[in-house]
Amino acid sequence: MARDVKELFDLTGRVGVITGGSRGLGKEMAEGLAEAGASLMLCARREEWLTPTLEEFRGRGFKVEGMLCDVSKPEQVQAVVAKTVETYGRLDILVNNAGVSWGARPEEMPLDRWEQVLGVNLTGAFLFAQAAGREMLKRGYGRIINVSSVSGLQSSADGPHYVGYAASKAGLFGLTRELAATWGRSGIRVNAIAPGFFHSRLADAVIEHAEASIKARSPIPRVGEAGELKGVALFLASDASNYITGQTIVVDGGRTIV
Repeated sequence: MARDVKELFDLTGRVGVITGGSRGLGKEMAEGLAEAGASLMLCARREEWLTPTLEEFRGRGFKVEGMLCDVSKPEQVQAVVAKTVETYGRLDILVNNAGVSWGARPEEMPLDRWEQVLGVNLTGAFLFAQAAGREMLKRGYGRIINVSSVSGLQSSADGPHYVGYAASKAGLFGLTRELAATWGRSGIRVNAIAPGFFHSRLADAVIEHAEASIKARSPIPRVGEAGELKGVALFLASDASNYITGQTIVVDGGRTIV
């Protein structure tokens, strides 16, 4: 007999790590998992970002802890995974959301900035998947969600130009497929979300450049709104998507189909 839909989306007893989870889209996705019953470990690079979110979530009755972490540093990544297992006894869900960007034309892109963007956005996702995957393999259960971007699917001759960001987000599609293929028979599902334009610290400067085009060309002619990613994250983290792996869900109002 098929399970009740509320049970399929219930994350009670599950434990998740969300990188870049203190604000913006990461915070929204963390909120969705917590509302569904998950216990969380939030990661952020700065205390002033992390502490207010932890206080807010605890005030709402969510079970949440937090750690500072540079996801490009293997020892810091491993410390987060170890602390999560020590605190909660398990690790079921990983949302690889941490990201940075740097705008420059390709011929002017400083190598150190290229390496920084790739280190956080792509290598950081691999390091966390690797460390979390080792724990998930022990139990034969895991859900990994890599947060990519439509920037990995579609570029513009008119700019803005973010070559490192675009390359890193495209790389996440390959990472997602490879991990899904390798770990699928061990009970670990790996999928990706590719958001379009949503307001955030990183995106607002680009939205200013792109909003007129979004309104003119997109089937849903607006920027994404708060709350429109949390359901997708919950779906991929929950048993509602148990037969889906290696896939990317594009959440962009249809902009990449035209």
